[in-house]
Amino acid sequence: MADYPTPPFPVQPQPMPGSTKRMDPAPDHGETSYRGSGRLAGMKAIITGGDSGIGRAVAIAYAREGADILISYLDEHEDAEDTKRIVEEAGRKAVLVAGDLQDTAHCRAIVEKAVSELGGIDILVNNAAHQATFASIEDILDEEWELTFKVNIHAMFYLTKAAVPHMKPGSSIVNTASVNADDPTPMLLAYATTKGAIQNFTAGLAQLLAEKGIRANAVAPGPIWTPLIPSTMPQEKVTQFGSQVPMKRPGQPVELATTYVMLADPMSSYVSGTMIGVTGGKPII
Repeated sequence: MADYPTPPFPVQPQPMPGSTKRMDPAPDHGETSYRGSGRLAGMKAIITGGDSGIGRAVAIAYAREGADILISYLDEHEDAEDTKRIVEEAGRKAVLVAGDLQDTAHCRAIVEKAVSELGGIDILVNNAAHQATFASIEDILDEEWELTFKVNIHAMFYLTKAAVPHMKPGSSIVNTASVNADDPTPMLLAYATTKGAIQNFTAGLAQLLAEKGIRANAVAPGPIWTPLIPSTMPQEKVTQFGSQVPMKRPGQPVELATTYVMLADPMSSYVSGTMIGVTGGKPII
């Protein structure tokens, strides 16, 4: 078992959406530890927010399991190039697509790019998210509320709607929800509300797509050490991040990778409509 870092962590403010290279300690995405076994051989995957954090860990794992990847990201070009390099070192194709998921046309363009560059879509990982912290509801601007919904749930709908016509029986959709879907953090009101919507969207989507042979599931991460944390949370929360769960530490992105692989694996053919918690021992309802 790896000896992962525990709080307290250094104060480390960053501008949103944050940079992997400025994090202390550095997060583990599985760069040296993840070993594949061909579970996704020949498959084609879209991963939004695939440049860093959970998305990077999923991209590394999928590539080492044999999948080609389209990595969608906002504007974190350095992080995205690092992820692309690791995917290519695994012998797989990596396509980078920068842009804002608030734009419905951009969501559709991502799907079109995957079809043209990868030759199809077998897996869609809706992972990108926006979050910000606010002490009171009065502090949340209308524009902030709308931004959170556009990135976190509206884009998920547009991407899924565009991707499904290109997905064959046996394909899989994996959505990143959160423990906040069941246990909302007050200072993350907008973010937590979208995560509850993602849980419900996934449950309904799985039933809607069952006759097409397409599965849909969600992952509910607990506190995970990604650039979103130092760039969006109060520094007193950053220094103690992860101490609130039974394992007394944040999870590393690599610790979610096998869950995303399992949900995409064709061998998980009877797993659909569920949400799997990766929470450091904190139960989800």
